[in-house]
Amino acid sequence: MKNHILVKRYTQGLAGALKDESEYAAVSRELAEFRELVSAHSVLKATLDNPFVAARRKAQIIRDVLTKSGFTGKTSRFILLLVDHKRLDLLGDMLDSLPVLWNERHSVTTFEVSSVVALADAQRKKLKAELERLEGRPVYLRYSIDPGLVAGFSLQKGNIIYDASLRGHLDRIKQKISEG
Repeated sequence: MKNHILVKRYTQGLAGALKDESEYAAVSRELAEFRELVSAHSVLKATLDNPFVAARRKAQIIRDVLTKSGFTGKTSRFILLLVDHKRLDLLGDMLDSLPVLWNERHSVTTFEVSSVVALADAQRKKLKAELERLEGRPVYLRYSIDPGLVAGFSLQKGNIIYDASLRGHLDRIKQKISEG
């Protein structure tokens, strides 16, 4: 629970510091690149994870990596802030929640769409158009594959789940039968 609160706090701060959509896109892309860079280099990752390496040394290594990689000032400052506060391990979770918090700040509703197979472009467009009509404002859809659904799909908006899957339908039938 503590990590969730920290992730949200740092991510909200980052989202609030970004001035427009192009800066948001650039910073989120660079943060993802940095995460990939660290995970792709096992020696760098081991050094950053090592509790016996001094925090000052880790910060210098990160500064060198950021400088050589050409990341923008805002991205570099955010990563160094995470390093200074020993929160770099939360970067992946922050990247996952950044689009949702960015959209919230701009009155865009986020839906998590889970399906058994990837939806075709026409299906995605139709689903997005219908959700925008129902919400009365723009929506952002995050897609994932869930083989356990059997057929159909499920939507999640915050804590609310709309289940249009065969598994959900069967679960509702099972519940009705068990209730008598």
